[in-house]
Amino acid sequence: MPGASDANTEGSCEALCRTMVSQNGLQRETADISQSVLYTSLMGLLLITDNEEQLTLGSGRVGLRNIGNTCFLNSIVQCLSHTHGLRDYSLCKLYKQEKFSKEDAKLMEAFSQVLSGLWDGNEGDTVTNPRQLYILFKGAVPGFSDYSQQDAQEFLRFLLDKLHTEINRRPYSRRAGKEPEQINSGFRISEEGAAMWKKHLERDDSRIVDLFSGQLRSSLHCSLCSHHSNTFDVFCDLSLPIPKRRSAGEVRLKDCLDLFSQEEKLDKENSPMCERCNRHTECTKQLSIQRFPQVIVIHLNRFTMSRWSISKSTVYVSFPLTNLDLGPYGSVNCGPVLYDLYAICNHTGTVNMGHYTACCLDENGWCLYNDSSVTPVSESQLQTNQAYVLFYRRSNSTSTSTVKK
Repeated sequence: MPGASDANTEGSCEALCRTMVSQNGLQRETADISQSVLYTSLMGLLLITDNEEQLTLGSGRVGLRNIGNTCFLNSIVQCLSHTHGLRDYSLCKLYKQEKFSKEDAKLMEAFSQVLSGLWDGNEGDTVTNPRQLYILFKGAVPGFSDYSQQDAQEFLRFLLDKLHTEINRRPYSRRAGKEPEQINSGFRISEEGAAMWKKHLERDDSRIVDLFSGQLRSSLHCSLCSHHSNTFDVFCDLSLPIPKRRSAGEVRLKDCLDLFSQEEKLDKENSPMCERCNRHTECTKQLSIQRFPQVIVIHLNRFTMSRWSISKSTVYVSFPLTNLDLGPYGSVNCGPVLYDLYAICNHTGTVNMGHYTACCLDENGWCLYNDSSVTPVSESQLQTNQAYVLFYRRSNSTSTSTVKK
C-alpha cells in the first residue's frame, strides 16, 4: 500500500529527527560538519512534512522597496534570496530548531520574513518592504545607520556574520581572541588544513558556514633557509584584484584569479617571522584554496584607495556563466572544481554617486532586480563592466577537496 509506505517513511524520518534533538547528539563538541549537515537535512524533511504550506513557492520575481539609499541592501538580499540552500533554510525556519543561543535570532527572523515576502506562493504583492530588516541591521552595525551610499560587499560580509552569530550551533565555544591558524608543520598539508577546519567548526558552525565558508592556504617560502610554512584562514568571499591593461584587451575572470594566486615576493619589512630563522627574512607568499565552499562569492575589487582619494575601475571583466573551474587554484591534483553562476550584484555610477542592482537566475531564466522593478533579461545582457559581486554554486560535487601532499 503506497499510503502505508509513505506514512512509515514519514514516521521514521520524524522519529530520527526527534531523537537527534532530544539526545542533543549534534550539539556536542565532537560533532563534525557531516553531522551538522545531516541534522539540517533531516530537520528540513521533518519541517516539510509538518509545514508543507510554507514551502509553496512563488516565482520569486518580487521587488524590494527602496527606503532611502538602500539599493545596496536590496541587491544583496535578492542574491541571497536566490541562494537555494539559505532560502529554503530560512523559509522552513530551521534556525528555530538549531538555535542553541539564549539570544533571540531577531535579525534572522526579519531576514526570513523578507524572503517569505519575496517567495510568497500566493503572488499577492509585487514589492516587499525590508524596513524591519534594515532597522535591526543598523542597530547591530551602526556604521550603516546614515543615508549615505554604502558598499554592497561590506554589507554582505556584515550581514552573513551577524546571521551566523545568531544561528551558530556552538555559541558557547567562541573564543575571545582569534588564534593563529597554524598546526604542527610536520603534518601533511591536507592534515594541517583538516585539523584547522575542525578547530574552526568547534566554535563556528552554522548554515552560513555550511554554504559560504571555505579555507585559504597561504604558503610561505623563506629565501634564506628555504623553510616552507602554511597558514590557513577561513573565507566567505574571494576579493580579487583586477589587472591593469594598457591596451583595450579583454580582462577575464581567470586573469583576476591568476593575479590573486600568483607568487608574491615579500621583503624583510613586510614578511612574517620565519619559524626556522626566527627573524624576518625575504620570502615568497602564495595563496590557494584548500577547501572549496558550496557557494563561492567572488568580489571584483573595483574600488581602490590611494592616500587622498578612492577611485573606481570600470574595466570590463568577462566571466563564465557555467563550469567555472577553480580546480587550478586549489590543492595539487585536486581535479576540476566546477561552479555555475546564479546571481550578480552590479554597481553603476561613481564612487560618490552610484546605484546597485542584481541579476538572478530562476527556473524561468534571468531577471534584473532594480529595487521594486523586476524585468527579464537575456544571458547576453549579463556581461557588463558593472559586475561587482558574483555568486556561484558548486555544480560537480557538494563535497570539498583536500589532497594529500
